[in-house]
Amino acid sequence: MNKFYFPSPKTTNSKDFYLQRSIEMLPGIITWSFLILSIYLSFRLPLAIAIFIIIFDLYWMIKVFYITVFMIFGYRRIKIWEKIDWISKCEEISKDEKNINCRDIYHLVIIPTYKEGIEILQPTLDSLIDSDQSKDRMIIVLAFEERAGKGAMDRAKILEEKYSNKFFSYLTTFHPDGIVGEAKVKGANTSWAAEEARIFLDEKGIKYENVIVSTFDSDTCVHKKYFSCLTYQFLKNPKRHQSSYQPLPLYNNNIWQTNSVVRVIMVSSSFWQIMQSVRYNKMVTFSSHSMSFKTLVDINYWPRDMISDDSIIFWKCFVFYHGDYDVQPIFLTVSLDAVLDNSYLKTVINQYKQQRRWAWGIENVPIIYRAFLSNRKISIKKKIIRSWEELIGRISWGLTPVIIAFFGWFPIWFGGDDFNQTVLALNLPKVLGYLMTFAMLGLLTSMFMSLFLLPPPPRKAGIFKKIIMILQWVLAPIVAIPLGALPMIDAQTRMLFGKYMEFWVTKKVKK
Repeated sequence: MNKFYFPSPKTTNSKDFYLQRSIEMLPGIITWSFLILSIYLSFRLPLAIAIFIIIFDLYWMIKVFYITVFMIFGYRRIKIWEKIDWISKCEEISKDEKNINCRDIYHLVIIPTYKEGIEILQPTLDSLIDSDQSKDRMIIVLAFEERAGKGAMDRAKILEEKYSNKFFSYLTTFHPDGIVGEAKVKGANTSWAAEEARIFLDEKGIKYENVIVSTFDSDTCVHKKYFSCLTYQFLKNPKRHQSSYQPLPLYNNNIWQTNSVVRVIMVSSSFWQIMQSVRYNKMVTFSSHSMSFKTLVDINYWPRDMISDDSIIFWKCFVFYHGDYDVQPIFLTVSLDAVLDNSYLKTVINQYKQQRRWAWGIENVPIIYRAFLSNRKISIKKKIIRSWEELIGRISWGLTPVIIAFFGWFPIWFGGDDFNQTVLALNLPKVLGYLMTFAMLGLLTSMFMSLFLLPPPPRKAGIFKKIIMILQWVLAPIVAIPLGALPMIDAQTRMLFGKYMEFWVTKKVKK
């Protein structure tokens, strides 16, 4: 077994424990200090706060333009890549005797599941069958949790009977409950499934370096050309084992069935991933993604005691290769389920919980910092840039909507009569209004792009439903704080006081 060291959030070493707790507290301390100090300074130095908010809104206006441009570039690349014959490109690159033949590449697909029903899992498996990848080179692992009980065993039997003869191999695994050192997290289940797959590969004599492993959420429906495109990108990459491969997630499986609040949040999340794909040097793996199985074995799989397994796996690889590891975007989409429950209120509550679980990626910060401190082979420049981006990105997620919504009013509310009689105070609302009006152009771009990315409407969708798909974007500024900023501040505050979260599985309902 590989002995590669990567820090764990749970440690018995007193030095590591105090370092871990100190860094865990840092994001919460920064966020709450900023909020409290801003209110205090609005009383004492209202002019300084007013100037700050003007500069910040100006910066945000420029950033919105910057994000919008990258989003458009990303969308254009998706449309171009969808038209490419990736199978022909794979065959062409295989003619190079120095390269691996595309027919020697195997795709290992791990689908971890807990209590998701047949109606969730079946479309995922069907999308694999519908893909253009040869099925005699696909190994599917449906990874159940033992603690899910008899229901999981029944689902496993039904699915195995239907799909076991559709692929080169179809494996069903049951992750045992209560293994020492593990938490009840998806990474523990996925790692167990990967180890079972490794045993199978050894029995078949399949080389790890010829296997691309994809870990998909249970509701992931892949683009028809995803695997052929992935094969080509893997083969042409001179550092194929030092890259993760990230498709672009769209929450389109049930986008017409869920409510407007959830649609705005989910589409915004997709847009962010599309934008990040263009500046891929800042990308980190998210949700469903792929990587070299050789690398996965070398780093000893996913952490078994962390919630944010889909992003921390990137950092584990980054540290293993001493900073020489990146994410290669795949400009094809995978479709997932948006949050949906049996009532409007339950759906919104579950959306908040999902956002908070994503925000719990803040747990990565102390692990990354500890790993950087212990690895002297990563350049100082990379350590500073990547650690700063990870910390400030999490903090700005929680603070930016609050700053834009409220800080412009703080000097007026708390600055007193002396400040409110100044020219700046009289013109502050107008200046901020002009800046935010210009920034709304980014919102209009998002609105139109969302229409292009929508799947065809169901037959029962009337004209009113289609109009709602446009009008719903007026909710974007309204939901930005309760379903954007607050989940992150919630996560930071819990970590600040050591109130650690458990893995929360988003309830999925099919209508």
